[in-house]
Amino acid sequence: MSKILVVGSVAYDSVITKNAEASNILGGSATHFSVSASFFTDTSLVACVGRDFSRRDHEFLESRDIDLQGLQYLEGETFRWTGDYTENFNQAKTLDTQLNVLANFQPMIPKTHQNHRYVFLGNIDPKLQQSVISQVETPRIVAADTMNYWIESARESVLQVLRLVDVLLINDGEARQLAEETTLVAAAHKILSYGPSTLVVKLGEYGACLYQKTGDGLSVFGVPAYPLKKVCDPTGAGDTFAGGFMGYLAAMDRADLAAMRKAVVFGSVMASFNVEDFSLDRLRNLTFQEVCSRYHEFEKLTAFNPISPQDQFKSMTK
Repeated sequence: MSKILVVGSVAYDSVITKNAEASNILGGSATHFSVSASFFTDTSLVACVGRDFSRRDHEFLESRDIDLQGLQYLEGETFRWTGDYTENFNQAKTLDTQLNVLANFQPMIPKTHQNHRYVFLGNIDPKLQQSVISQVETPRIVAADTMNYWIESARESVLQVLRLVDVLLINDGEARQLAEETTLVAAAHKILSYGPSTLVVKLGEYGACLYQKTGDGLSVFGVPAYPLKKVCDPTGAGDTFAGGFMGYLAAMDRADLAAMRKAVVFGSVMASFNVEDFSLDRLRNLTFQEVCSRYHEFEKLTAFNPISPQDQFKSMTK
C-alpha cells in the first residue's frame, strides 16, 4: 500500500439545483479527492484556507486520517464558489467565484510528503502544478486534472504539464477542447501524443472511458454511470471519481491495465455516492462495505456472456 499526495483547492461552495440549495458547504477539488481516496489508502493534502475555515471541517478531514501538514492557514477568507444546476445537471453555471487566499497560493510540499509514490494535481494553475512536480521525488504515478479555463487561457502551460504526467483525468468537453477534435477517440489519440500514457474521460451521467497507449494503437475501456433514481448535487463528482481511481491504484500499488480498469470502476462507485447528497455529506457516513457492495453491483451491471456456438441467428444473407 502506498500513500497519495494531493494538491488542489479547499473551498466553501454554494449550490443551487431545481429541488434544493445549500450555502457555504465544504467543497474544493482537493477536499473531494482526499476524502474519497482516504477510503483506500493514506492521503496527504496540500492546499490553503483562510482564517474562516471552520474547526468542524478541519476535524472532519482529520477523522478520515488525512494528513493535514500541508494545509496552509492564510490571512483572509477561504476560496468560495457559487454554482447553479437548474438548467443542466451535468454542468454548473458559475454565478460567483471568489479566489480569496487561493489567489496567492504557493504549494509547499512538506519534506515528509515529497517521496509519496502517487501524486494527484487538482484543478489549479498549471504553473503551480509544475511547481509541485518539481518538489516530489520519483513518484510512480503523477495524475492531473485541468479545466476549460486553463486550456483556453494557459494552453502552453497545460501542454508543459502533460509532458510531465502519467495520467490525465478530464471531462469530455475538455478533452475535445484540448485536442481540438470533435470525436473522443480522435481526441484521445492526440492527447496521449502530448505525453500521458493514460487518459480518463469523465462523462457525467453517462459514465467514464479509459484510453491507453498500446503497441498497436489504442486500448479503450468504458463503464456506465451507476443508475441512480435521484441525484442531489453533482459538485465534486469528478474529483471524487479521481480519488477512488487513484486510491485503488495506490492501495494495490499497481498501474497495469487490469488495475487501471478496476480503478475506473471504483472511481465511478465513489462518484455515485458523492452525488447522493450535498457537499461531502454522503461520504461522511459511507462505509467501505457499501463501497464494495456497489462495486459488485457494477460487475452485475456490465456482465454479459460471449456468443456461444449454441446461439442461433437468422442469416442476413441468402
